[in-house]
Amino acid sequence: MTDLAVLFQTPELNLQLVVDGLLAGAIFALAAYGMALVWGVMNLINVAQGELVMLGGYVVIWLAGQGVHPLLAVPVAAAAMALLGWVLYRLVMFRLIDRDLFVSVLATFGLSIVLQQLANQAFGANVRAIDAGMGSVFLPGGLVVPQVKLVAFAAALVLGAVLMLFLRHARLGQAIRATAQNARAARVLGVDTDRVYAATFALNAAICGAAGGLVAMTWVIHPYLGLPYTVRAFMIVVVAGLGSMLPVLFAGGGLGIAENYAGFLLGTEYQTAFLYGLLVVILVSRNLLLRRRRSYLK
Repeated sequence: MTDLAVLFQTPELNLQLVVDGLLAGAIFALAAYGMALVWGVMNLINVAQGELVMLGGYVVIWLAGQGVHPLLAVPVAAAAMALLGWVLYRLVMFRLIDRDLFVSVLATFGLSIVLQQLANQAFGANVRAIDAGMGSVFLPGGLVVPQVKLVAFAAALVLGAVLMLFLRHARLGQAIRATAQNARAARVLGVDTDRVYAATFALNAAICGAAGGLVAMTWVIHPYLGLPYTVRAFMIVVVAGLGSMLPVLFAGGGLGIAENYAGFLLGTEYQTAFLYGLLVVILVSRNLLLRRRRSYLK
């Protein structure tokens, strides 16, 4: 009996794959929130996005080793990564503002390699994870849902809502929106765009730090974890766009479901290959749609 036949004969297995994919996709969406923010405000594609997730996971693992409960360590990791994000902006990112988009890709790719090697030297190359001390919820139909994944899903919803409220109502959030719409006009009106860019990248790093802490409790952390999360975040942003957080969450859930089905049907060893193949399909499809739209407008 093939795996495909098993899916048709056991509807509860499909439900399990869908639920697991939605819960995993919420964490993917967290990393995509930050990428959408940086891309929309600073016009930078941050290839080191996944490395910020990885470092956030290591912060939570280290704090858990010091006796801090992993869930309580997540906000601390977010704060620590916000500080790191501000430092990285002052050291590297400010040099990329108003430069060609390809320059930001090359520069942040180099930054990702540096962060990988620093993490490898500091924490070693071994795969690490932590036990959050939470069990699973057993639902009718044999559905099993780990509680920590439910917490991660709820955190993604809450963080997305808080981020939207912050951008709409907080003074700094309004400055971020104004800078994203027209940085030159914002400067004319007295907005310190350099401060806005620094705050934006620090906020992105904080979101990634929280996501990394949740990854450490639900999966594993190692120094070379970053690239798949960068690719996931990039795909989600390309599909969902830069305008709103809710489409990002939906796209993240869809990606999580697709990855779960690919892992079940193709095997977990091909799941990453599926991810990169899906990236190619999305980019080619997006390019074809843009060409058709331009030809229609002409």
